[in-house]
Formats: sequence, structure tokens, C-alpha cells
Amino acid sequence: MSRIADRCDPGCRAWIAEAIRKVEADANRSADTHLHVFPLPPEWGIDLYLKDESVHPTGSLKHRLARSLFLYGLANGWIRAGTVIIEASSGSTAVSEAYFARLLGLPFVAVMPASTSPEKIGLIEFYGGRCHLVDDPSSIYDESRRLAAECGGHFMDQFTYAERATDWRGNNNIAESIFEQLRLERFPEPSWIVVGAGTGGTSATIGRYVRYRRFQTRLAVVDPEGSAFFGSFADGDPERTAAGSRIEGIGRPRVEPSFLPTVIDQMIRVPDAASVAAMRWTSRVGGRDVGGSTGTNMWGAAELIARMRARGERGSVVTLICDGGERYAGTYGSDAWLAAQGLDIGPYEAALEAFLKTGEMPVAV
Repeated sequence: MSRIADRCDPGCRAWIAEAIRKVEADANRSADTHLHVFPLPPEWGIDLYLKDESVHPTGSLKHRLARSLFLYGLANGWIRAGTVIIEASSGSTAVSEAYFARLLGLPFVAVMPASTSPEKIGLIEFYGGRCHLVDDPSSIYDESRRLAAECGGHFMDQFTYAERATDWRGNNNIAESIFEQLRLERFPEPSWIVVGAGTGGTSATIGRYVRYRRFQTRLAVVDPEGSAFFGSFADGDPERTAAGSRIEGIGRPRVEPSFLPTVIDQMIRVPDAASVAAMRWTSRVGGRDVGGSTGTNMWGAAELIARMRARGERGSVVTLICDGGERYAGTYGSDAWLAAQGLDIGPYEAALEAFLKTGEMPVAV
């Protein structure tokens, strides 16, 4: 007779089916995020849009990623009833994963650098997660694996699975949403989309989508100082390492597995002081409180628009509000913190104010 190895578990399948229903129901309850127009002089013939990812239930772009990672883990059979969820994170992904873990009744542990803002730690704990802080940011991966092995849990590993957990061909991903929302605008196919890279998942999704749909939109990835991504993109070295970034949510000390340089048209390295200056400037001019990574996005968008102006080009540029500034009141929003870090944002604030008046911006301040 034939031998049979049977792992069928109807009870487990029923739990997974119900868990997927709950995650998809959460998405169904959440309206798509808004696409705001940022005020630029109309005579420039250039429109700047900010897709506001801060309005997700957990307040950041990472809500999309967390949803995709949970669905990926459930569909693969990695997440079951009682599975302890472990994640290595600089904060926002952990906040969103804690939310979904609570939704499914699962324990959650976030392995994070000790420098993570207290506001993010508080949000993770609000959703029932536990924070496991480490002094060396580069150790979060190994520590996550160790904890998962120790408790028989599942290490979500956003830095590996971000680029494959999201359906880049559509299915209401962020790229499809952007183009649908631009459909009735005067420049419906943007000249540039500007995003940062933390896992690399968002840039991979957008870069693949524009190629798949045969758009001519170019993708610019902004990268803060101290991150390994820009140097790796410039010299083609995937093993490049760096000190790590002060701008939470983007920039990494190593080139993450989900980072896909072949779909990126241009990278822009942004000084940390410029990111903070652009964060505050965006909040002041745009009327919405934004975080540090949004500031990085906006500095890059301003540089690109200045170059478009210099070439006499018209068109649209899209970037993201990644999260709200309330998460960084004690860091980027604090003048005392800036002084302690040795960051002088004055010249960058002046450059941004001049940009709104003249449409010109120096490449380096």
C-alpha cells in the first residue's frame, strides 16, 4: 500500500480562515487614504501631492505592510492559533503588527533599538505588545530569531518579506491607489513618485507597478545620512553597511533583502537636518503635522521640482505622509534634542522658504 503523510488539520484551517476574514474585514472598514494637494505657485505648472498614510488605523504607512505580512504568514501556514509574533522594527511596523496581533488574539513582541521614541513604545504597549529593547540596532535580527526559536513563535521578518508579501500588480496596493486618485487631475501620470526605503517594500511595489502598467513615471528613493541604501545603489555593492539612521522608519545600517535597486530611477541622499527642517516646514505650510521620514520625502520632492522648473518641465510629483509628527514630539519636534544631536536646521529651513518663492533650491546646503 502507498504511504501517506497527512498533516491535514481542519481546526487549524478553520482558525486561519477566520483570521484572514478578520484582517480583510479590517481593510474593508478602512477607506483609502487621502491624496492632498500641497500649495505651490500655480504658475509653475507643477502639482505636488501628498498621500496621507497617517490616517490608517495605526497611524502610518506601515499599516499596509503589517496587513500584508499577516496575510502572507496566515496563507503560508506560518501563523496559527496561539503563535507568538516576533518582529524586528524601528517602531511603526511594530505598532501596526501589534494592532493586528491583538485583532487575532496573538501575543506580540517587538525587538527594537533602545533609541526608539517613547511615543512609539507607548503605542505598541497600548495595542498589547511587549517591547524588547536592544542597545545595538544591528542585533535586532539575530535577537528576533533567538526569541522566536525560544518560544516557538514566528519571526515576521519585514526586512525580508516586505517586497514579496504585497501584490505589486494591483489589488488596491499603494501604487494602484495613487494612479486611481490622480485619474481626474491635470497631470494624471506623475513625473516622479518619491518615497523612502526602510524595508524597501514600498519602493519595490511602486517600481514594479509602474513598469507592469507601462507608465513612464520615474521612482526616486530618498535616503537619510547614515543609511547603507544610497551607497549601495551608487556603487552596486549589496554588502555595504553604514552607521544607521536617526530618521526613524527609513534608512538602514545594512542593505535589506527587500530592497530592489533595479526598479529605482534615482536616489537622493538627504542630510538629517534637512529632513527635520522639511518636516517642520511641511507641517507649517501644509497644515498637517508630519513625521521625520515625511520630511525626508519632502526635501527630495523639492529638489526634483526645482530641477523640473530649471528645465521648463510641467507635471506632477507624488510623495507620502508616512506618519504624524506627534510620535516625535520629544525628538524631531524638540529644539533641545536637535541641539544635543548637533543638528542645525536653520539653513535648510531658509532654503525651503526660498524654494516656495523662487522655485530654486541648491543641491547642497
